[in-house]
Amino acid sequence: MTKLQAKFGRAVRAEREKKGWSQEFLGSEAGLDRTYVSGLERGVRNPSLATQERIASALGVSLSTLISKAESEK
Repeated sequence: MTKLQAKFGRAVRAEREKKGWSQEFLGSEAGLDRTYVSGLERGVRNPSLATQERIASALGVSLSTLISKAESEK
């Protein structure tokens, strides 16, 4: 696991929780399994660029927003 993977996962979790969504609901919206979303949020998954875009789109934010949040996290 890289620091960036973990930070990206936390950015996804923050956006998901802001919407009040479960991991299962986000997975459904993005066409992913809930266990994949869980692994991504814990930083143990390394999502492809296409998967990152699907997640961002499902959350209604740009991919650059998610990446920016991940990069700016202390």
